[in-house]
Amino acid sequence: MARAKLNPFRYFNSSPDVIRLAVMMYVRYPLSWRNVEDLLHERGIDICRDTVRFWWDRFGPLFAGEIRKRRVRAGNFSRWRWHVDEVFVKVNGKPHYLWRAVDHEGEVLEFCVSKTRDKAAALKFLKKAMKRYGRPEIIVTDGLRSYGAAMRELGNLKRREVGQWKNNRAENSQQPFRRREAAMLKFRATKTLQKFVAVHGQIHNHFYSERHLVSRQIYKQKRSAAIAGWRALAA
Repeated sequence: MARAKLNPFRYFNSSPDVIRLAVMMYVRYPLSWRNVEDLLHERGIDICRDTVRFWWDRFGPLFAGEIRKRRVRAGNFSRWRWHVDEVFVKVNGKPHYLWRAVDHEGEVLEFCVSKTRDKAAALKFLKKAMKRYGRPEIIVTDGLRSYGAAMRELGNLKRREVGQWKNNRAENSQQPFRRREAAMLKFRATKTLQKFVAVHGQIHNHFYSERHLVSRQIYKQKRSAAIAGWRALAA
C-alpha cells in the first residue's frame, strides 16, 4: 500500500498561506528578508527576518520542484527554438558563469553554474537540458566557440544559429535574475547560487504571463490562475 504523502507544514505553527506568501515575495520580487518582514508586519503578520530566511531555505526548493514536475508532466515547454546564453556572476568575489536555456516564449528551461565557460562546461549544460526536455529543432547561441565544439560532439551542430540580435530572448531573460542579484548583494557560495537560480527560474515561469502579448482581460485571468496554482502548492 502506498505511503500517504506527509504534510510539509506539519511542524509549523504559522499558516501555510503565510509561508507561501513570504517565499513568493522574497523570490519573485527584489526584496531582502527585512523588506519581507516589514511588508508582512504591515499586514498584521509578526515574524522576524530569520523566519523568512528559514522558510525560503526550507520551502523554496519544495515549491520549485513541484512547479517543475507539473510543467514537465503537462509538456508546457517548447522543443522548437531554444536560446542559450551564459552570464558572468561573482561568487564570493570569484568569477563564475551561469548558463541558462529558455524557449522562444522566454520560459526558463534549464540552468547550471560553472567556474569556466569552455567546451566541457557547455557540453555538461546541454546534455543536462536535453536529457530533461529532449532535443530542440534550433538552438540559438552567441558566438562563443564552446557552443560549437559541444554541439559538434552531440551531433547537432547544424541546428545551431548564431547572429546579431538573434539571442535577445536569452539576454532579456537574465534581467529578473540581475535585479534579484543586486538586492541580495551578490552570492557567497556556488551552492547558494545554484539553489537560488533553480527556485527563482521555476517561480518566474509560474507567474510569467507574456503581459505584452495579451489583452488586459486575458492577463487578469492568467494572473488569477497563477495565484490559485501557487496557493495549492504542497497542499
